[in-house]
Amino acid sequence: MKKGYVIAIDGPAASGKSTTAKLLAARLEYVYIDSGAMYRACALAALQNKIGLQERKKIKSMLDQIDIQIKYHPKGNKIILNGEDVSKRIRKADITKLSSEIAVIDIVRKKMVELQRKIGKDGAVIMDGRDIGTVVFPNADFKFFMIADIKTRAKRRWLEAKEKGEDLSLESIEKELRWRDENDANRKISPLKRAKDAIDIDTSDMSISEQVDFLYKIINQGK
Repeated sequence: MKKGYVIAIDGPAASGKSTTAKLLAARLEYVYIDSGAMYRACALAALQNKIGLQERKKIKSMLDQIDIQIKYHPKGNKIILNGEDVSKRIRKADITKLSSEIAVIDIVRKKMVELQRKIGKDGAVIMDGRDIGTVVFPNADFKFFMIADIKTRAKRRWLEAKEKGEDLSLESIEKELRWRDENDANRKISPLKRAKDAIDIDTSDMSISEQVDFLYKIINQGK
């Protein structure tokens, strides 16, 4: 018997989906699974082992041995890669780009989807990413597709970087987001795509609290 709903939140980078998913999970007392962090952990593992993205045999061997855990913490999930807390490291710019590239590799996605489905089989989970509602959990109880205009998303990332003490220009962040949008939407395997039965949410003029309240209301109405 399922303990609760399976909730899928998809959308492009900086649309607000990850922060909203975390806060919504806390309010519902659900498990939050950061799918993007799992791919980032894979990218870091490849970097640490000096494995090129074309070296499929080495990548497969890495995946056979990889251990990725998501541990609950009041201030945010801890991402553990092979026993090491890599929560901060996987958010660096080099991993951001590499994770988008490694995510298109079929054997990597297969492994991650396998782990994600295992975690979500009993329900009471919230996942966000690019293909949660279309690939990972096509039968999710609720599917949301969050969007926002590019300049709003770039400003959000710029403010996040500024708070972390990173000196990045608004222009460079917007350029990276455009690259990620193009790469995510056009990749052959599990591209960024809106599920036909997803609920669209434009977050351009919404605060995070407004986003969380909006989704929470819809989910409560579905009970």
